Amino acid sequence: MTTSMPSPATGTPVPAPAQRVADEQPRAGATAIEQPQPQAVAVVTEDARAHPVLDVVIPVYNEENDLAPCVRRLRGHLRDSFPYPFQITIADNASTDSTLGVAMALEGELAGVRVVHLDAKGRGRALRSAWGMSSAPVLAYMDVDLSTDLAALLPLVAPLISGHSDLAIGTRLARASRVVRGPRREVISRCYNLILRGTLAARFSDAQCGFKAIRADAASALLPLVEDTGWFFDTELLVLAERAGMRIHEVPVDWVDDPDSRVDVVATAMADLKGVVRLLRAFGSGGIPIAELRREFGRGPLTAAAGSALGGSVAQNGPGEAGTGAPGAPASGGSGVQVPGVPRGLPRQLLRFAAIGVASTLAYLLLFVLLRTATGAQAANLLALLITAVANTAANRRLTFGLTGSHQAGRHHLQGLVVFAIGLGLTSGSLALLHAGSDHPSRGLEVTVLVLANLLSTVIRFLLMRAWVFRPSRAAAATADPTGVGGAAARHRSHG
Repeated sequence: MTTSMPSPATGTPVPAPAQRVADEQPRAGATAIEQPQPQAVAVVTEDARAHPVLDVVIPVYNEENDLAPCVRRLRGHLRDSFPYPFQITIADNASTDSTLGVAMALEGELAGVRVVHLDAKGRGRALRSAWGMSSAPVLAYMDVDLSTDLAALLPLVAPLISGHSDLAIGTRLARASRVVRGPRREVISRCYNLILRGTLAARFSDAQCGFKAIRADAASALLPLVEDTGWFFDTELLVLAERAGMRIHEVPVDWVDDPDSRVDVVATAMADLKGVVRLLRAFGSGGIPIAELRREFGRGPLTAAAGSALGGSVAQNGPGEAGTGAPGAPASGGSGVQVPGVPRGLPRQLLRFAAIGVASTLAYLLLFVLLRTATGAQAANLLALLITAVANTAANRRLTFGLTGSHQAGRHHLQGLVVFAIGLGLTSGSLALLHAGSDHPSRGLEVTVLVLANLLSTVIRFLLMRAWVFRPSRAAAATADPTGVGGAAARHRSHG
């Protein structure tokens, strides 16, 4: 009989490693292809099969030749090296060959194998359906070609079983990864992940590796928000999870490219770029309830006490709790140990504000020099400062102070114009004093004076934005429910 032990994350009973038995017989009505050796073959008990801890989904489309060897190899690996009950789900994506027949034969022959058939294509559609029907607390998927070494499967799902992480991905771009593939795919993969980092501020390293896992409670909250049904499904899921403050575990993998792969790389890349644009629009409009997900799944900032006793407090409280932090506290204040005397989130805000300030200053100086050739110094200063001030306020609102959507955006920009007026007064006053002291100052001297005036203006701008325009009380109100619709993604974890 299979025993149970509580999950450290939620308190939900997770079946203990199944007891190995000496022999296995095929299901009734199935033909045994090979006579099993009693001393070498072991499977889980009936009770264990009824309550799998892991469900590995294999989405397939016209894979009649590769499907059976893949499933047998995967099942053999799980049977011999995976210490928990498992299930393998074949998700057939409207195959037009005999793939479905092969899958049904495997389901009848092998215990722990099930088949899900869909009438429409799309890897994302297949995963959504198969994961949504599964009762396992940990869900995974891998490509049918098994390009990824299966030795990485247990390291992939172990942090999810323990409750340490919410999602896990295999990465081909880590230094410890070993990858064999052509230069074309290598360049496309790296460029795509660079685009994700630059546009969506993604911090995961490999979005498209077909080797991922997710906790079922995280999947139930994220899947209703994922719109893509094709190859961009993975990226969209990961970006939403990261924005929600979920922990994503990465495992370096050994990966050999399948030379028979039928994926249209160019068409997939174009679809992915369209998906990136769609996500940017959704985040900009506040159409995705990220704040609600962050309150539920986000890990709160560590306190100094929690930092010194991390091993005990986090394990006891589980995901979403850190030391004395409230369950599911949002992590918007920044990560890391809280430093006494330093306002929460200030170091990260300073770094982002400084980076935006450098970019704004360079853009301002470029605009000033270009406009100065066609107009006077004061007019060029006014236009250059106005253009960069609007862009600066929008960038700081989104990146430095974490506000999205249109809620209070008008007021923020009006207050930003007040801050702009102060900066205009400082720079214009500096130019006036310069021209009062010298009839024909050089262009280099003008730029130097403006740089110094802008430095002072930048310090004042940050203080005003933090204490007035985007002060924490307003920031909390603006992000609490940017769409005005509550409960769209409210999924409550069970903490036992």
